Amino acid sequence: MATIKMTTQDFKDKVFNYETEKEWKYQGSLPAIIDFYADWCGPCKMVAPVLEELAAEYEGRLLIYKVDTEAEQELSAVFGIQSIPTLLFIDSAGEPMMQPGAFPKHIFKKVIEEKLLAPVSTEE
Repeated sequence: MATIKMTTQDFKDKVFNYETEKEWKYQGSLPAIIDFYADWCGPCKMVAPVLEELAAEYEGRLLIYKVDTEAEQELSAVFGIQSIPTLLFIDSAGEPMMQPGAFPKHIFKKVIEEKLLAPVSTEE
């Protein structure tokens, strides 16, 4: 599976509807990475093939979405995106973690393995 282009409406349907919910509540069942990018952005172009490889490598265990900040300005504004690429990582418990910047593949893999796919601890 390749990365999935996402519109603002897709985001509200599949990730989080910020219009109806006050508290963050991830609606997906798999961990996800959401790449806020623009076509003219050099670092975004460097990250794109890495995300495509990771989407294939982690198929069925992780979703990778791409949001074009030029086309989806409302969504970008809601998240206060000021630099691109900015990545929103959502772990298996649905907790969001925002991180600006382009990363090499080994860093993405480390975050995916240690943060996104790590078992959810159920401490009582």
